Amino acid sequence: MIQDQATMLRELVRPSVSDTEKPPSPHRLSLALTIASGKGGVGKTNVTVNLAAALAKMGLKTVVFDADLGTANADVLCGLDPRYTLESVLRGTHEVQDVMVTGPGGFELIPGASGCSDLASLSPERRQEVLGQLAALESQADILLIDVAAGIGEDVMGFAAAADALMVVATPEPTSITDAYAFIKMARRYAPDRTPDLLLNLADDEEEAREVHLRMDRACRQFLNFGLPLAGVVPRDEAVRRAVRSRLPFVISEPNSAATRAINQLASRLGGRPACDSHEKGGFLGRLVQWISVRRAKG
Repeated sequence: MIQDQATMLRELVRPSVSDTEKPPSPHRLSLALTIASGKGGVGKTNVTVNLAAALAKMGLKTVVFDADLGTANADVLCGLDPRYTLESVLRGTHEVQDVMVTGPGGFELIPGASGCSDLASLSPERRQEVLGQLAALESQADILLIDVAAGIGEDVMGFAAAADALMVVATPEPTSITDAYAFIKMARRYAPDRTPDLLLNLADDEEEAREVHLRMDRACRQFLNFGLPLAGVVPRDEAVRRAVRSRLPFVISEPNSAATRAINQLASRLGGRPACDSHEKGGFLGRLVQWISVRRAKG
């Protein structure tokens, strides 16, 4: 069953999107990055919103798509109380631009909800309308960050396969590393041409965290036949706890903290990387359309 699903999702990288399900081609997007984790509780969403705030402060038009289909909470970490969410868009009561809210630092957030999981079950006409709205948004952004649910669900793998890049967040704890490796192994099966990056969060000791990365890199090289790049190490920092309690990204409320410095370094690397060809293989939304179409076809 998993192998069948993996074969289905590999179709994402082929350019055969039907004329009836093809969103407008994006023109500006430099990078669509899916941020994932093998298990919950590793600070994935906190990393996402802080990275978004740091990128926005650099002058990059940054959009966060909260695609955690079960427990969307990026808005909570930003001190936002959105009146509408993506579920409103799927129901047809509002458009994407209506539900977007501006987060601290100037990035835009598309608040998620459990209703996001209904995207594949929409009528072709309604789905095309929603994806057209998202495509118009994609064409205006420099960087799109997709915050997905923890674990290896099919929806998560679809977003991972559709994005230009994938970053897996883990902590140096053994259970987190084990789950992160399982996620990376599964993601590679669904998207063989995507090499994920590893971000180690909540690290008590940077040297120890880098040793953890080296062990994971060796395992990936030995058993999965690819090297595992290290996106960065974010230290455990009391400033992060204070920021969560204040419902603000720590890069805003604690600009001089060690965690902020680590996120700023990551943002600088992402902001300085060469732009992806947004037309290649249909762009993020083109590949997402293929995933949804294949998923519907298979029932």
